Amino acid sequence: MMKTPQIIRGSPVSPLLLLLLTGVCIDGYKPVIIVHGVLDGPKQFKILTHFITKEHPGTEVHVIDLYDGLKSFEPLWKQVEGFKKSFNSIMKHANDGAHLLCFSQGGLLCRALLSVIPDHNVHSFIALSSPLAGQYGATDYDWVFPKYTTKEIFRLCYSWLGQKISVCEYWNDPHHRDRYLKQKSFLAKLNGDIPHSHMKAWRKNFLLIKKLVLIGGPDDGVITPWQSSHFGFYDSNEQIVGMRNQKSYKNDTFGLKILDARGDVETCVHSGVEHVHWHSNHTVFRTCIQKWLI
Repeated sequence: MMKTPQIIRGSPVSPLLLLLLTGVCIDGYKPVIIVHGVLDGPKQFKILTHFITKEHPGTEVHVIDLYDGLKSFEPLWKQVEGFKKSFNSIMKHANDGAHLLCFSQGGLLCRALLSVIPDHNVHSFIALSSPLAGQYGATDYDWVFPKYTTKEIFRLCYSWLGQKISVCEYWNDPHHRDRYLKQKSFLAKLNGDIPHSHMKAWRKNFLLIKKLVLIGGPDDGVITPWQSSHFGFYDSNEQIVGMRNQKSYKNDTFGLKILDARGDVETCVHSGVEHVHWHSNHTVFRTCIQKWLI
């Protein structure tokens, strides 16, 4: 952001000059693109938008109005294509780049966007309580699978029908890893858990970001395990394996290890925040988000 010229104390400053100086500050903030999660839409992000524009006046905030509510359960690659069009339309006017702030399932959609779009100009990618390494366990949305328990959902999710439901495309059952890999699901492909012809290009595209910010916490109540928001996940004994010990990190299948080596991975942990409150909690915004939106 451009620095405001120094004003000497006691010297008269005209209203016009003040406006010009304010304009310099306003023009310095990059646009922020927000992608929502399951059952969400633009209305859920009015408070977050207010936080951004209050602290960074003049910032353009775009909450993409697409696949809202129940439509968020549609297949993820289909959603990626829709979000891609909106994203590209916004980025045409963001000559100095933009920031991508993505909540919950939106974090996976944004990861896919950053992988499949070449030469994008995204500076900070902020994943706000997203199941980046997958989901396994009870959530507040258990009504989606009324006939199933956590141990049995794999039978639905790892079927032809289940793979047409967004949440099933990142269901990562540690006890049925073979079924997860066999389905070649959205998450398996995105994480490079299965080899595919686009891996090299996707990795190159993802590495164009300048900063990856991972936000989550132990009282989330939806993302399970909550460490998935930091690329940690269960092993077959349901013990947490941290990001740096994940196979996808060690093999650097999508660029996470390089980002970390560059010093461009930031993690932020907050206790006492429930899943639906991450985007309306001012402390989370102030301590985990604000400084990356410049």
